[in-house]
Amino acid sequence: MKRSRQKPLVQEMNLTNLVDVVFAILIVFMISAPLMSQGVKVELPKAEAPTMEQEKLLKVSITKQREVFVADMKVELKDFGNIFGSIWDKTSPVVINADESVDYGLVMKVVTKVQKAGVTKLGFLTLTEKE
Repeated sequence: MKRSRQKPLVQEMNLTNLVDVVFAILIVFMISAPLMSQGVKVELPKAEAPTMEQEKLLKVSITKQREVFVADMKVELKDFGNIFGSIWDKTSPVVINADESVDYGLVMKVVTKVQKAGVTKLGFLTLTEKE
């Protein structure tokens, strides 16, 4: 019996197609990643903002001593939601007046409770910087 002399089989994997697919997927992610960002960077104009009507707004204040006031009435944070809901008339804007030394966490707790009550017009009282 005669043996056939065939070429030996080359068992190398052709990676060209795999590399093309990987680069195509990489390009898709590079293009779509900036579009998925949540925030938009904007530079706000340097101007004085118009003031809200003072008669129709409800003021929530936070002092240096971490005391919370709703319309000049002292409120415990655990009772804030009930008292705020009974005072707020469901249409007037609400402004947060917090001392600059109050920690951010307390301010955000108050803001969260105000938003849970259904407030859509929310502002923060600030002073203009002196040049």
